[in-house]
Parts: sequence; structure tokens; C-alpha cells
Amino acid sequence: MTWLGWTQILVFVVVVAALARPLGGYLTRVMAGERTWLSPVLKPVETAFYGAAGVNPAREQSWKGYALSMLAFNAAGFALLYAILRLQHVLPLNPQAFGPVSDHLAFNTAMSFVTNTNWQSYGGETTLSHFSQMAGLTVQNFLSAATGIALAVAFIRAFARSRADAIGNFWTDLTRINLYVLLPICIGYALFLVSQGMPQTLVADAAAGTLEGGEQTIALGPVASQVAIKMLGTNGGGFFNVNAAHPFENPTALANFVQMVSIFAIGAALTNVLGRMVGDERQGRAILAAMGVLFIAGVTLAYWAEAQANLALAGLDGASGNMEGKEVRFGIAASALFAAITTAASCGAVNSMHDSFMPLGGLVPLFNIQLGEIIVGGVGAGLYGFLLYAILAVFVAGLMVGRTPEYLGKKIDAREMKLTMLAILCVPAAILGFTALAAAVPEWRSAGGGGPNDAGPHGFSEMLYAYSSAAGNNGSAFAGLTANTPFWNVTLGIAMLIGRFAMIVPMLAVAGAVAAKPKVAASEGTFPTHGPLFFGLAVGVILISGGLTFFPALALGPVAEHFSMLRGELF
Repeated sequence: MTWLGWTQILVFVVVVAALARPLGGYLTRVMAGERTWLSPVLKPVETAFYGAAGVNPAREQSWKGYALSMLAFNAAGFALLYAILRLQHVLPLNPQAFGPVSDHLAFNTAMSFVTNTNWQSYGGETTLSHFSQMAGLTVQNFLSAATGIALAVAFIRAFARSRADAIGNFWTDLTRINLYVLLPICIGYALFLVSQGMPQTLVADAAAGTLEGGEQTIALGPVASQVAIKMLGTNGGGFFNVNAAHPFENPTALANFVQMVSIFAIGAALTNVLGRMVGDERQGRAILAAMGVLFIAGVTLAYWAEAQANLALAGLDGASGNMEGKEVRFGIAASALFAAITTAASCGAVNSMHDSFMPLGGLVPLFNIQLGEIIVGGVGAGLYGFLLYAILAVFVAGLMVGRTPEYLGKKIDAREMKLTMLAILCVPAAILGFTALAAAVPEWRSAGGGGPNDAGPHGFSEMLYAYSSAAGNNGSAFAGLTANTPFWNVTLGIAMLIGRFAMIVPMLAVAGAVAAKPKVAASEGTFPTHGPLFFGLAVGVILISGGLTFFPALALGPVAEHFSMLRGELF
């Protein structure tokens, strides 16, 4: 651990915190339909889209209408992406002449990108055509990210309104987010990445001479446009197989830093949107502070663990810190920071191999995902996930003092608590259920050459991480699991479906119930949700519920591996 490493972490935290309020103000104006500096250019385009689709932007929807619109839109996106992948051999922009993607891999990939998971059981540069990358994956990167932001704003509206029967219009929200937020930022972002040396071309590859006198074929393609939205939209799916460790996907230290900041930018800003929309910015700051403490604790543990020398290599000259699986140009600090960021958000991009992390270093990204990725989280998903835990926290506080729990001026009753617990518990059920299935039936997990590449607790961690990543809609992997087989592609795809939509629908039901309630004026007995007491309670509830749920599984994986390493036991 060095002062330079800590400086990188500190600068990152400061920049994200500084961006939260101005970006939050802009997002608030966009979602309210107010005039912005882009309105003169984009307002006619927005109006034309509504006219073509037959949408009345002023007509709002109930939570059921909002949910049905969201589900229908995502079902159509899944069907379109599945068709593109299965038919890519007859579609244009396929200079590599790639064949169709197998049915189970197409199912997994389509489900992955529609749910904002972006898990990849394939190597992008050896499997997908330029058309599949652009018209399939990149388009879904925009749409799945916009869906998450729209859902978060709809949930915020529920708390901001009183006796309301509507929470917004899904089609209006989706259009405004893409037009005014994601597209403008990504255009400038992609140009910046090109300036750093990232390719943006329709050429398939380039030939280069090697130092040995041979020739190497280097894959190329429209990389910058996909990387911009994969980071800003916390998607994470890489154009290349090694993702952000590839020099064409992460060419410089500056590009690496900007990519890390962009992963957190919108998620952090949405906490400010909450504060502005409910009329008390302190509420948003309290949530961002709680997220920040959890994030700093995680990155500190990961950095410390990776700064230790592996005991198996400790006798070698110069062995100081774990550099296995890391790019020398990034080093330990930037690799540990990237891993903590990408799993605190539902991004899944990686600039190092998590499979090569020390046991406790690998535990951090794994536990980040298992907490529901509410530490900033995916764009939108992190905020509404945290709000569900906030409801749980005030419920616990209400039990302590014998009062009906309230949050942001709304009383929380039995119906809301049942729906909240349903939303919170569906992800752990998918993670632990599918991991148990894979562990208990070796002939299924190993069929077709699939399954973990390591024995012992690390092999278990690879399976646990895969289902955590899928159900948590993260998409990163330990990179030691062979997953491109029918069993893994199908079960991981189902876990993605559960982790996304089985959480969203009850969350929207909570939003509908809360929106219909009247605002309750604060009294002497009201539990303040903007101060240190709520801050500590929320963090405690998150850690205790996460620990009780996942500690037995973690004890079989990274914790057992850590103690085995201390004994010098290898697998």
C-alpha cells in the first residue's frame, strides 16, 4: 500500500462527490420536462418520437401500467436481440464472416444485455459481428440503462407525491433519459476515448509484425461507442474478451480514471435527484454518505489484501503484493479500486482478473454484488435497491420504539413491508439456490466441458460468484469458470431474469402504494432520516442482512480459501 495508491482512491471519491449535485440538478430538470440547454435542438426530436409512437407525454400511468409498459418493452428487446444473434450470419456488417450464435448462448446473451447484466460467456472479438455489437449489444446498453434510471425516478415520485394514483409515464421517461442524458454524454465520451487511442472503425482487423518477425492479426471494430455507454450505463459488457484490461478498451491511465468515474457518476447523482424531488437535499446526502462508507470500507479491504504477497511466492525476490492477473500499467491500487467500483455498481467491467485476487481481495467484489449492489449500484437500480433497504431500516426503528414506521413523510404499513421483503429476498434466493444446484449435481455443471477450473473452496467461489453476478445483474466473473454450455447459459440467464424483474415488479407495487398515501407532517416522534442515526441504522441493516444471508456460503468459499492459504494448503 502506497501514498500514490491512496491518492488515486481519494481523488476518485472527491471527483464523484463533486459531480453528484450538478449532474443531479440536470437530471431533475430533464425528468420534470423542464427546459435545458439541449432543448432547442432535442425538443423537436422528442416531440416527433412521441407522435410516431402515439404517446401522450402528459398522460401518466399507474404502477401497474408503468410495470406492464416496462415489461413489454424489455420483452420486445429480448426477442429482437435474440433474433440478431441467431441470424448474424445473414445480416450486414459481418466482415469476419461469423456464424450464428448457438441457441443457448443467444438466450443467455440476450437476457444478459436486456437485464443490464452483460455477463459474457463468449469472446466478443471472436464471436460477434460488428452489426451484433452495434445494433444488438450497444442499443440494449442504452435501453437497459435508461430503464433503470426511469424506474428509480418513478420510485422517487411515489415519495414526493401525496394521494397520487400515478408515478409517471414509462415511455416519456425512457425517451428523455436517452435523448437528454445518455446520448449527449456518450457522444462526447466516445470522442474522448478515441483521442486516447481507442478504435472506432468498421474494419475487421489489422495485421502487425511481431518482434520475432512473424505476423499478428489484431481485432478492431466500433469499440469507443460501445465502451462509452457500457461504463456510463453500468453495463460492463466488453467489445473484447478481456474487457477493460485490453489496451484497445482501456488504453491510458487517464482513460482508466475517466471510465471509473463514469461508472459512479449517474448513480451518485440520483441520490441528489431524490433530495431535490422530495424537497430536502439532506435525504440524498445521507444516502450517498452511507453508500460512500460501505464503498470505502470495501476498497480499503481489497487494496490491503492485494498489497500482501501470496505466501506461496513470498520467498521469491521482489515478491511484494499480488500482481497475478493484473496489468502492470495499472498496478495493484488501480486494479483493486476498479474491482470495488465495478461490483459496487452493477457494471461488471474488469481491468484485472478477479479469479487471481487474494481470497479476501476476491471476497470484496463478491460481497459487493451480494449486498444487492446498492453501494451506488447500477444506474437507477442502486438507488431503488437502497430505498428498499431504507424502508426496512425505518421498519426496524419503528419496532424499537413502538411507532408506525415512516420514510420521507409516508407511513410504511404491512403491505409495503411484505412487498419490500419480496423484492429484497428474490436475489439471494436465486444466488444460493442455483449455486446449491450447481454444487450438488456435478454431472450437470460439468456437462459439455463446463464448470469451475479449480478445485476446493476457490472452485466453489467461482460458481458462487457466477450466480451472484447473474442475479445481481453485475456481469463480471472470476474468469475461472467455463460457462458456455447449455446448463450454465440457461441457469445463469434465468438468474438474471429473476434478479432484474422479480425485484422490479414488487418495487413498483411499493411505489404505487406509497404514492397513494398522504404526506404525514413530521412530529416529535418522527425518526429523522437525514442524520447520523439513520445513516448508522441503514448501514447496519444492510451489513447484518447481507452477512446473515451469505456468510455460510462465503465461509465455504473465500473465507475457507484464506485459512487454507495461511496453512500453506494448495488445491
